Amino acid sequence: MSSLLREEMQRVLFRPAKHRLVEFIEIEEPSHGRHFLCVSAAKNKVVQLCIVRCQISQTPVKSGSKTSQTQRSSIQECYRKTEIWSLKDLSLVDGLDPDVDDPCFVLHFEKVRTVRAISCSAKYAFVRALVALSDQKCQRSLNLRNFDWAYIKPTSFYSNRGDCVVLTQICFYAFNLVCLSMCPVPLET
Repeated sequence: MSSLLREEMQRVLFRPAKHRLVEFIEIEEPSHGRHFLCVSAAKNKVVQLCIVRCQISQTPVKSGSKTSQTQRSSIQECYRKTEIWSLKDLSLVDGLDPDVDDPCFVLHFEKVRTVRAISCSAKYAFVRALVALSDQKCQRSLNLRNFDWAYIKPTSFYSNRGDCVVLTQICFYAFNLVCLSMCPVPLET
């Protein structure tokens, strides 16, 4: 489902602006509809963060028959950017409490914007994308506070390739330990 959302938002919102949608997460907002926090990059190193509101609207569509004057309704998703910031204006990302699985975090621009992701893993995935884009496009390190650094900047060679690779590596090590424990050890007499 998220790949369909990504493709649709890319087609409707970001491609016309010559931006590439890098990462997005669903967030909880008080207003009606689905909301997403998106980060996009342009070829000229401009990186933008934006809140996208997805509102489902029903529009009448005329039937394909020439003789029929009936109308059917079509459910159409309408995407609209409600807030836009530049990554260069982001001075601090505050995770609030690294010891608690809390999906809330705070973005410090000229004004402070509190964001509530749908999950803690979505929050960390988005912040990892921000860190990578800040390093690549802005040539500066992003100021982070109250995050678990093991999830932001992995120290292992394999860890920075994603959670699946880390899980695979752990399973591989566990399998090796089981195999080694079942091997007979020659006893010297």
